[in-house]
Amino acid sequence: MKILVTGGAGFIGSAVVRHIIDNTADHVINVDKLTYAGNLESLSSVESSERYAFEQVDICDRAEMDRIFATHKPDAVMHLAAESHVDRSIDGPSAFIETNIVGTYTLLEASRQYWNSLTAEAKLAFRFHHISTDEVYGDLEGTDDFFTETTPYSPSSPYSASKASSDHLVRSWLRTYGLPTIVTNCSNNYGPYHFPEKLIPLMILNALDGKPLPVYGNGMQIRDWLFVEDHARALYKVVTEGQVGETYNIGGHNEKANIDVVKTICSLLEELVPTKPSGVENYSDLITYVTDRPGHDVRYAIDPSKIGKELGWVPEETFESGIRKTVEWYLTNREWWSRVLDGSYSMERLGNHPA
Repeated sequence: MKILVTGGAGFIGSAVVRHIIDNTADHVINVDKLTYAGNLESLSSVESSERYAFEQVDICDRAEMDRIFATHKPDAVMHLAAESHVDRSIDGPSAFIETNIVGTYTLLEASRQYWNSLTAEAKLAFRFHHISTDEVYGDLEGTDDFFTETTPYSPSSPYSASKASSDHLVRSWLRTYGLPTIVTNCSNNYGPYHFPEKLIPLMILNALDGKPLPVYGNGMQIRDWLFVEDHARALYKVVTEGQVGETYNIGGHNEKANIDVVKTICSLLEELVPTKPSGVENYSDLITYVTDRPGHDVRYAIDPSKIGKELGWVPEETFESGIRKTVEWYLTNREWWSRVLDGSYSMERLGNHPA
């Protein structure tokens, strides 16, 4: 197969690209605009493969997307390109509307035009796989329920609202035009190559530098944590074996309160980096509670039983094994994250504004 991956230089996208090149015989066309969170160094292990091609293109550019479809003739699209950080969506929602909604619409139309040009057999085999988030479902505060594929949408932030909109667009292109689409909604990803504005890498790098570890509110917000390489395996299973028109929820079976995640990181660093920055007695002493984020959802939890039953996917990593691998990766890949931090981003927590 030839698979067009949008956002392939991002955190999840690069894991998908590496998985495909390393574990299958398929070809990848990576389409990425290279915004602040896109990093080609995350693909250094596969960039020399003859089965890998890179196109620096904005998915909102219809003419360029038409050119890419005509040139590369993909058998499937895996659409991961998106603005993804909730805090940034609070500070500047317009980029999220443009990329996540308008960009998805543009990509759908370019895909539909290309799909309509295919033979009947190729049309049946083609897939448009849209990768989304569990945040579209809203908040499970006060319940023991789990998000399922039929949970009503109730997004809380500009980010999750833009992703909900894109999900609806994708499903409507199947219903109205027949474009063979599949949607996946995943829980919080973590692992190697994660941009350091997100909770886990931010805590690791701040602790190593002796800086405060900012935790929103009381830190009791619960998330289901999914190791990114487990997610990449799931996404490839969906695009190759999933049924058109279906939604698959992908979770890690790892519900943790944010404060417990931070304390686990501190404990691992005590073991792995016992020599601390000047003035730091215990890494956990750096934990600092800050004003909560506006509209902050309290609990997310996914029921991934459908993808397990229908496609045979289960996560390989527990949170304990995955978080250890993640901390160890950051300790041994200082060059990667040092280059990231050389840019305009300086590890601040974004979006903390009054409601």
